[in-house]
Amino acid sequence: MAYFPFFVELDRQEGLIVGGSTVALRKIEKLLPYGPRLTVCAPDICGEIRAVSGLRLVERAFSPELLEGKAFVIAATGDRQANRRISQLCREERIPVNVVDDRDCCSFLFPALVKRGGLSIGVSTGGASPTGAIYWKKRIDDMIPERFGDILAHLDGVRDAAKETLHGEAARSGFFAALFAADMERGGPLDREETQALLERRRREEENGG
Repeated sequence: MAYFPFFVELDRQEGLIVGGSTVALRKIEKLLPYGPRLTVCAPDICGEIRAVSGLRLVERAFSPELLEGKAFVIAATGDRQANRRISQLCREERIPVNVVDDRDCCSFLFPALVKRGGLSIGVSTGGASPTGAIYWKKRIDDMIPERFGDILAHLDGVRDAAKETLHGEAARSGFFAALFAADMERGGPLDREETQALLERRRREEENGG
């Protein structure tokens, strides 16, 4: 059965990475843009992980008390039995857990991610084909403008002004549809004067019943 793609807020959530290799590093790099507080536990932590700022490093073997207060756990020890033990403990405590290269022990999977500012697109094949997920990630990535994150920030930034200026839901929806289309055509946000002119035009149309 396919996995349902929940989008979960991770900002300031406590996460535990068990493992100190470059495999663990790749998980860390995917997570950090979403703002979690990460603890890394392993007897031997690689230099690339040490170079990442903001991590809490615990240089010893895993012990169950490290699970206390954690919102999620990644098991990447390189030891199949150790990973399975961690998975079992997490399931008993109802903590979401991902076990590297062991789909049966995962309660959630890492998708192939496309990120542009506030846009996040995750592609998953349910673990059946990571190659297939990466293929579609690349195809999707090529379709999205490099400045799409700026476009989203622009749309979000004019939301209050649109609510104050346009009183009907249909008028506001029409304005944002037009603004999004204009931003996409340019490949980046309209400037302040252009945005205000578009908003004013929509205000007049609303007043005239358009």
